[in-house]
Amino acid sequence: MRVLLLSAIMMMAYSTLCAQHSLEKLWESDSVTLRNPESALYDSVSNSLYISSTGSGSVVRMGPDGSIIQKDWVTGLHSNMGSALLNGLFYTTDPKGINVIDVNKASIVKLIPIDGVQMLNDVAIDSKGIIYVSDTRAAKVYRIENGKSTVFLENMQGANGLLTVNSDLYLVTSTSFLKINANKEVTKIADGFESGLDGIAMVGEKEFILSNYQGILWYVKSDGTKQLLLDTRAKGIMANDISYNSKTKILYVPSFRTNRIIAYKIK
Repeated sequence: MRVLLLSAIMMMAYSTLCAQHSLEKLWESDSVTLRNPESALYDSVSNSLYISSTGSGSVVRMGPDGSIIQKDWVTGLHSNMGSALLNGLFYTTDPKGINVIDVNKASIVKLIPIDGVQMLNDVAIDSKGIIYVSDTRAAKVYRIENGKSTVFLENMQGANGLLTVNSDLYLVTSTSFLKINANKEVTKIADGFESGLDGIAMVGEKEFILSNYQGILWYVKSDGTKQLLLDTRAKGIMANDISYNSKTKILYVPSFRTNRIIAYKIK
């Protein structure tokens, strides 16, 4: 009896360890509409995607099936990359700070300046409306409250993708995945990745997908375990700032170099 019980426990443990996730490619957008798409942001309210078409300095609105809703939703931007939505306002990066766009009017309302920046990259907003933005070249993360910016984190080499969950901030540096609480205490979730981590998407309780702009996707759990999901480096297909639809379990992956958005079902 003890032998049978032990065997059953070992089989259950083995099954858990070997549980694997996979991706099923659903569609990819045309390569004409977008120019160097750096980020995709899925909005559950409008059931649409906001794509930072960085090379054309515009934001393109796209349907969840890859159809184009509005090619030039907002134009006249510069180096717009990461983005976030809150209360009818769309926030995206600029070489001098954060552009704030009125969603209904599709027009720039203001620019929140940040002094001394080098390359602003990703944006995240917490439930209190506090904005976080990464500066990849300066290895910093800025915190913006009431229109005023302060340095929140320093010495974060290659600081890039950001995600807020309640009062916690998640960050990827070039090779590490970190969690930072409200007291700025840093917890390393996982490291040892190839240099080039880019985006973060939360796909379940304490489960995430990380992108590496070279063309790699990782499935990572909060205990640090990780699984390689996809590697498209040999094909020249990048994986930049990703977004996720939790209802349909679809992951949207921008490929900066090939001017496409690719949608995958997580299985």
